[in-house]
Amino acid sequence: MSEEIRGELTGERMLATGPLHRLVVAFDENRFKGEILPELDRLKELDIIRVIDLMAVRKDADGRLTVISASDLGLDEAREFGVTIGTLLGLGGGGKEGAEEGALIGAEALSDGHLFDVKDAPKLAELIPNNSSVAIALIEHRWAIPLREAITRAGGNAIDDSWIGAEDLIALGLGAAAKGNGGGAHD
Repeated sequence: MSEEIRGELTGERMLATGPLHRLVVAFDENRFKGEILPELDRLKELDIIRVIDLMAVRKDADGRLTVISASDLGLDEAREFGVTIGTLLGLGGGGKEGAEEGALIGAEALSDGHLFDVKDAPKLAELIPNNSSVAIALIEHRWAIPLREAITRAGGNAIDDSWIGAEDLIALGLGAAAKGNGGGAHD
């Protein structure tokens, strides 16, 4: 990464945002137990996460859709988030000039306070059968901000920043098993 881009990414605006996580969850038969929202509220109260945007689509037995959306961001915060994300995308695609253009595009894209457009609900609903629901959320991991700031103050730079899911661990285990059973290279 060039020093110019590193300087842009470590500016005050960029450090105010935690890592983002896109989560898509499907629910069979539209049965909810009331456990998810209280847990989200608990995590938000502890400033562990912030819901940047959420869109849930419920499909009834006849395929009719009900859509709800929510965000923890007010309109000004949403525009500022759009500026931040647009700046990062533009910086990566076109340097400093791209960052400036990206900031404008990002602010406009979130001017209504939502990243997910309810017009896209039918596309999301294609993922599920009738009589089920699906939700997509963009979650900011706020807990990581102080850790990232401490690393920066200590003069460190993250050289890898990846999420490892259960599927990744299974694949690693399968690869190790294959090597142990003669499926891998031998010394």
